[in-house]
Amino acid sequence: MARKPDPRRFSPRPAAQPRTAEPAGPAGADHDIIRPRIDALLAGVPRETLDRLEIYAERLIRWQGAINLVGPATLPELWRRHMLDSAQLLPLIGPAAGRRLVDLGSGAGFPGLVLAALADLDVHLVESDTRKAIFLRETARAMGIAVTVHAERIERLQALGADLVSARALAPLDKLLEMAIPLARPDAVFWFLKGAQAEAEIAAARTRWTMQVVCHRSMTDEGGVILEAKGLSRVQDRDQSR
Repeated sequence: MARKPDPRRFSPRPAAQPRTAEPAGPAGADHDIIRPRIDALLAGVPRETLDRLEIYAERLIRWQGAINLVGPATLPELWRRHMLDSAQLLPLIGPAAGRRLVDLGSGAGFPGLVLAALADLDVHLVESDTRKAIFLRETARAMGIAVTVHAERIERLQALGADLVSARALAPLDKLLEMAIPLARPDAVFWFLKGAQAEAEIAAARTRWTMQVVCHRSMTDEGGVILEAKGLSRVQDRDQSR
């Protein structure tokens, strides 16, 4: 029988002290600039809810010394590049209560863990890397939120009945849809954060998929977009139904 991984094996040691002085306060040099923008974006969200992101940021910085969770060069812009980039999905998603979100290839938890911190969503984080899955569980516990972490490859999961599916920097759109469809309800909405190649990815995906797509401009990346896709069906399924 396969042995279950021991979480103690992956408990990170405190990160070494930086050679140069870091700004006082929470992790991320851009915190004081971006935290108010998140607050304004999500008007009405209680302060203590937003404070969960502080815990998240601090733990991410600490674990980064043991696991490569995000690109080291992005740490000074942690709040813009990762927190705000994820939080901007929430106003687009709309009413969240009771809806199931499946976040594919969660990695360090963006955007799924941020959305779990800010909204009443039933969040499932899918991350096959055992160490990152442990980070997600431990960080969610520290933040005081309930999430389900699937330490499994996406293609091995059974249907999860997702109302919403999200992914960030995981795979081209065509492949994302192939992975996501089996986990989602027929009326699910898919939210994918994409960069400058989004239009090319949409064109390629349309050779295999019929779908309604809306591109929302990213708040954090001048060339980035958030793809909202729904009404999905395979091209061959559509042709056979005629």
